[in-house]
Amino acid sequence: MLFNSYGFIFLYLPVVLLCFFQLARFSHAFAAGWLAFASLFFYGWWNPAYVGLLLGSVVCNYSFGLWIAKARVRAEKAALSTRSAALSPQRLLFVAVSANLLLLGYYKYANFFLGSISSVAGAHLSLGEIILPLGISFFTFTQIAFLVDTYQGKVKEYNFIHYTLFVTYFPHLIAGPVLHHKEMMPQFAHASTYRFNYENMAVGLTIFFIGLFKKIIIADGIAAYVGPVFNAPAAGVQLTFIEAWGGALCYTLQLYFDFSGYSDMAIGLSRMFGVILPLNFHSPYKAVNIIEFWRRWHMTLSRFLRDYLYIPLGGNRKGKGRRYLNLMATMLLGGLWHGAGWTFIVWGGLHGLYLAINNGWHAVRRKLGQDPNQPLSRPLHLASALLTFLAVTVAWVFFRADTFGHALAIVQAMRGGNGFAIPDAWLPKWGAFGLWLSAHGVAFGATNGLIGGGAINWIWILLLIVWLAPNTQQIMADYKPALDMPDARRAKRLLWRPTATAAALVWLLGFIAVINLNKQSAFLYFQF
Repeated sequence: MLFNSYGFIFLYLPVVLLCFFQLARFSHAFAAGWLAFASLFFYGWWNPAYVGLLLGSVVCNYSFGLWIAKARVRAEKAALSTRSAALSPQRLLFVAVSANLLLLGYYKYANFFLGSISSVAGAHLSLGEIILPLGISFFTFTQIAFLVDTYQGKVKEYNFIHYTLFVTYFPHLIAGPVLHHKEMMPQFAHASTYRFNYENMAVGLTIFFIGLFKKIIIADGIAAYVGPVFNAPAAGVQLTFIEAWGGALCYTLQLYFDFSGYSDMAIGLSRMFGVILPLNFHSPYKAVNIIEFWRRWHMTLSRFLRDYLYIPLGGNRKGKGRRYLNLMATMLLGGLWHGAGWTFIVWGGLHGLYLAINNGWHAVRRKLGQDPNQPLSRPLHLASALLTFLAVTVAWVFFRADTFGHALAIVQAMRGGNGFAIPDAWLPKWGAFGLWLSAHGVAFGATNGLIGGGAINWIWILLLIVWLAPNTQQIMADYKPALDMPDARRAKRLLWRPTATAAALVWLLGFIAVINLNKQSAFLYFQF
């Protein structure tokens, strides 16, 4: 079931909300159980067969969590090392995490690795068609974090209903954010969560409709220009410089508004139920370096990779060389998490390289007596943000391309390998300016017609929105839209207030999005 569908908006959501708050009047446990059941129904709408897989994962990980907690208490009471106990918490953690990774590996990576081996060995190894369960990476990572924190003694609550709801909670289940038990389970225990609140409903609907508009009107609107460019190499079409950059920028913006829209919709939906989700997206294309980019893009995944992979690998505690290896390993695995393909691994490797260069540059600045955290001058800030954006755009080509070869063909065109011809159809439209360019050596010629004026208009308008407009969190800043909100300037002219004017604008956005739901498409992050 999609957030951007008639069935979800006009049937599923109203029924779930109404029953949740009605049941909460009699029993908070019944209300939480209803929401968990509704979340399983939401998941099963896609494929009922995988509800059992999700439930099995929940039960097994909850049981392992209890065993680890009890083993930890026994070990502490007996004053035994966790390595010497027969059923030590460390061994139980190893078994539990391994089981999760094996499950994820089978569904997501088994055929990828067998295919890679087959291509090298010249054999044909395959397990047949394996359908990837939606959201398996998200609910697996969520539960691995729970297990590790249980082992470290950080988990304080073991209510099974709350745990089930924490894992299956439908606003985050399919495409994140990656939740943490300490920020969610306590909210399910608060009495205030189960009381209907008009402010929560108004704030939630506003954020939801903003996200819906981003997805339906903006992300899906610009998507039409992405496919033809990225499909061109497979068809043997040689892209021009403008077509390659146009397609890459269109995808960069499509992914931005698609993921931003989903993140807003998830936060808005949850707020209607009185539950605040962690922030997962915060204007990443405004970042002045790659380090900051990853503090703004898929923030909960970045947090997970940092806390449960980069730091356990040694982080920056074992020397500079090891630090860069840890960064590269973390980002390579982060790339593989996004998809079972070499293009995703290369994308992760590029970001690992970017991060290593960024950290190295900061180290050089410190040696020169400069503080890398100090704000840059306005020209340097703009130059750094532009360089970061271009580096991210190039990496997105590998993320989107079907094969490594197709990605290289697009990058080849982006660096001018196929020439710099401007579509000759633009010459008469540009009038005297076009003639002046032609007279000064700018080549106008025949192109494939994949990027026209419509795409160019989408690009420059959306870039202005991305770089100059406040984001949803800044617009809603006075109403705590999300957890872990960074310090940021509030929106000025667009700061939301519960007024008739604001309501009219929000309902207008919602109306425009709803009447275009017939064009619905799945969110890009659903495939991960």
